[in-house]
Amino acid sequence: MSRQDHASPVAAEVFEAHTATNQGIRGSLYSEEERRRRDESVWTTIQGVLAPLQFIVFLASLALVIRYLSTGEGALAADVSIVIKTLVLYTIMVTGSIWEKVVFGRWLFAPAFFWEDVFSMLVLGLHTLYLAMLFGAIGTVEARMFVALAAYAAYVINAGQFLLKLRAARLEAAPA
Repeated sequence: MSRQDHASPVAAEVFEAHTATNQGIRGSLYSEEERRRRDESVWTTIQGVLAPLQFIVFLASLALVIRYLSTGEGALAADVSIVIKTLVLYTIMVTGSIWEKVVFGRWLFAPAFFWEDVFSMLVLGLHTLYLAMLFGAIGTVEARMFVALAAYAAYVINAGQFLLKLRAARLEAAPA
């Protein structure tokens, strides 16, 4: 029996997606059918609206966090902005999962977006840790703000991953 035989169905699916991605099984980002579903899905439009909105919220929140850390003023404004950023993140993650199900037939870890989804879990985890610290009164305000900064750094990397995929999809769709 292999290690996979003992794994949960979800773990096996993630392993298969990872293996397919690493072995280069997919020649392109989308199959013709996946591209059609992507182009016809309302969830594509929703993601296209939420992504820049999240970036704007991120920039405003980042400014408020840096303001607090540099001056000691505006902790409440920084906290509120991080909570808003986290809610927008949760929204884009849920709608992105629905988009992935519509386009690729799985909720997460489709081979085309495997590493983006893996890193998204880190981003979600850090944002959720911040909320736990805030609402559980755990740690200092400064510690919370540093967790938020770590979450924001991870978010920037993750956003970069998705921008590279967007560029790849556009290049793939461009006439030869």
